[in-house]
Amino acid sequence: MQNPPRPNPPRLDLFLNVGHFLDHLAMLIFPTAVLAIGAAWQRPYSELLPLALGGFIAFGAFSIPAGWLADRWSRSGMMKLFFFGIGAATIATGFARGPAELAVGLAAIGMFAAIYHPVGIAMLVAHQPKLGRTLGVNGVWGNAGLAFAALLTGALADLAGWRMAFFVPGVLCIAAGFGFVWAARGVTLGKGAARKGEARIPRALLARVFLIVAVATACGGLIFNATTVSMPKVFDERLSALAGTNFGIGLLVCIVYLIAAMAQLLVGWWMDRKPVKGVFVVVALMQVPLLLAAGSLSGYAMLAVAVAMMFFVFGQIPINDAMIARYTADEWRARAYSVRYVVSFGASATAVPLIAWVHREYGDFQPLFAILSAVAVLTLVAALAFPGERAAARVAPTKAAAG
Repeated sequence: MQNPPRPNPPRLDLFLNVGHFLDHLAMLIFPTAVLAIGAAWQRPYSELLPLALGGFIAFGAFSIPAGWLADRWSRSGMMKLFFFGIGAATIATGFARGPAELAVGLAAIGMFAAIYHPVGIAMLVAHQPKLGRTLGVNGVWGNAGLAFAALLTGALADLAGWRMAFFVPGVLCIAAGFGFVWAARGVTLGKGAARKGEARIPRALLARVFLIVAVATACGGLIFNATTVSMPKVFDERLSALAGTNFGIGLLVCIVYLIAAMAQLLVGWWMDRKPVKGVFVVVALMQVPLLLAAGSLSGYAMLAVAVAMMFFVFGQIPINDAMIARYTADEWRARAYSVRYVVSFGASATAVPLIAWVHREYGDFQPLFAILSAVAVLTLVAALAFPGERAAARVAPTKAAAG
């Protein structure tokens, strides 16, 4: 009789979570740094923001080869490439002398950042007894990266210039890479392996789940990226009385994201106790009115709605990951996550030109939030179509019998 697979040692889970923090931190440096870069280069926001498009496209496109290499070669090897690669790319971006070099640097950051989600998440969820809690904790680390990207970038840009906002995180990524190498010593982290006793899911049910996941992640990716990328500029325009510097804007964004990050812990705890569909429907439903309200508010009202809005936007992330984890086998889970994230990040890349176009044409973000509210309605439709517990229960007897 085979011994049951063991969960990862705590030190390894720690560095996998740190990787999530650094992944989102590196990807969200530019939306705050662009405020300082625009002042330094005398270029408008609508002209500079599209330079990030290549990075966000790479963030999605390179998820596919990253997941494939992880399952066919080595998950630990890919994670080492992630830490050292994203660190070197972030440092190199800080040396950019013009828009073209900046765009290339941001694309390189996106390419290495693409490794984390299909590989790191697949490693993290393998053999975890409490999937919701594990994904919730990991989500908080990722959202903390979003939060501190705005704070750290704003502080470094004000104190030492925008270039230092890339140099410091790059060094942190490389240092964390050495930590991961230490944490992975003596731990078997090769390709994903099939496990005896895993449930066989009917093809029709699996196809339905993946279609729903595709719709939910595409909509969620667009909403997530549009809100996080535009937030520093939205606060710059609508909360000018509360934050008059890059650091002040970064601090407010950081506070909003840190409060909203608690949603992932709550949602993770909720998913371990309640059906995924019910949690999904509530989270999707709440996004619709909050996104619509954010389009017309300013001052303290905008700040309060931003917290609530991001709470439910962040809360959807562990739901999408849990759906993949519960309906896929370990030996191809990294590839499944790569497809999930290429859809999510591919859709999210459209947020950058959308934000730039809305701001250029209307000089305000109200049309943007109206569009996002409509997209959230599609997420709600996907949530309502997700299989209930009765459909999932048909798989359970196969799993129990095999065990």
